[in-house]
Amino acid sequence: MKIGVFGVGYVGLTTALGFASKGHRVFAVDKDETKIELLRQGKVPYFEPGAQDILERRREMLSFSTDPALVVREAEVIFICVGTPSLPDGSADLSQVEEVARFIAEEMQDYRLIVEKSTVPVHTAYWIKRTINLYRKKEVPFDVVSNPEFLKEGTALSDFLHPHRIVIGAETQRARDIMGQLYRDFKVPIIYTDVKTAEIIKHASNSFLATKISFINMVADLCEAVGADVEMVAEGMGLDPRIGKEFLKAGVGFGGSCFPKDIKAFYRIAEENQVDFSLLKEVERINLERPARFLKKIKKVIWNLKGKTIGILGLSFKPNTDDVREAPSLKIIKLLMEEGAQIKAYDPVAGENAKRVIPSLQLSPEPYSLARGANALALITEWEEFKNLDWKKIKDLMETPIIFDGRNFLEGRKLASLGFEYYPVGKPPLGKRNG
Repeated sequence: MKIGVFGVGYVGLTTALGFASKGHRVFAVDKDETKIELLRQGKVPYFEPGAQDILERRREMLSFSTDPALVVREAEVIFICVGTPSLPDGSADLSQVEEVARFIAEEMQDYRLIVEKSTVPVHTAYWIKRTINLYRKKEVPFDVVSNPEFLKEGTALSDFLHPHRIVIGAETQRARDIMGQLYRDFKVPIIYTDVKTAEIIKHASNSFLATKISFINMVADLCEAVGADVEMVAEGMGLDPRIGKEFLKAGVGFGGSCFPKDIKAFYRIAEENQVDFSLLKEVERINLERPARFLKKIKKVIWNLKGKTIGILGLSFKPNTDDVREAPSLKIIKLLMEEGAQIKAYDPVAGENAKRVIPSLQLSPEPYSLARGANALALITEWEEFKNLDWKKIKDLMETPIIFDGRNFLEGRKLASLGFEYYPVGKPPLGKRNG
């Protein structure tokens, strides 16, 4: 098939690369000339495992342009993958979606299947359809489908190529048949629904996962208070198939471009329809409090932070991405700086992105220079390379060997045996020296 993609952010580029790897001809467009030029040169504009490899192997199947007319002219199926950021009231800004719909309407010469891929509130398909009917130049038939993405940054391509399910919200048999043909090689359950149901599935899924994270973080706080082990609690819960073990990892909270935005949008949608979603406001509140609670723990151990040097291990909101949007690390760094702490930070790929947000941030080229003279290290992002560091060397480099593990990622007993004080989340500390 010939497939068009509006937007080459994480969702759009993953969609383009994923379908190209399946043998489809893909035409992708974006207003960002810098991104498009990099892609034309064969370079992925952000860090995502596997993306560079597919781009190099499937170059002949991919066209990148700043001309949206090319997409509408060439592609039978057009995916809308533009941004839907939060407005001040929490609702989604759909201006980019409307802009794409208007352009499709003005350029469309024959049948097109328009697919919502961006995360959008329920009724967005209705507005896309209405916009196209208002602005189309000819009485050309078209369909609007909802096909929500379930991609995680860091594993986006794997998630696209090996999904747990595919959701298709369509109103006509023609649209269902085309989407079924498009996904015929994906050996997973395909759920066909009406469009509004498909739109709600995405917001409901992300909001539920965010709820699991905030719930286990709330349990972690109780475990710390009574001296219990949140990881064992999570294991005991997760073995129940009604609950499941995924997203029961306690830590410093979730970030990124999806969960914080989506829970705001979902309870805003509910409010507009006179439905009480106050549960999600609590989910958000618990998450927003995580950085301050982590700071409180650091202050309880270190006492005065003014003039103390704290090394931050990990800046991206999760491993295997360079994305720092809503990253807990940046919130924690800002709080530490307000207390007068000297901050050094290291991340394998996200350092420069973090420095754009906090220009005064001092970046270290590798973890060992980060540790030199530090009064404490705080692990915020669980990059795999951090497990394999020479921790004895790091201890010798530090002023005081104290580690705060914001993701319960490191081997606490091993670190304690080396002489570290180790402070995890929701578990008793190890190696603590009493005054």
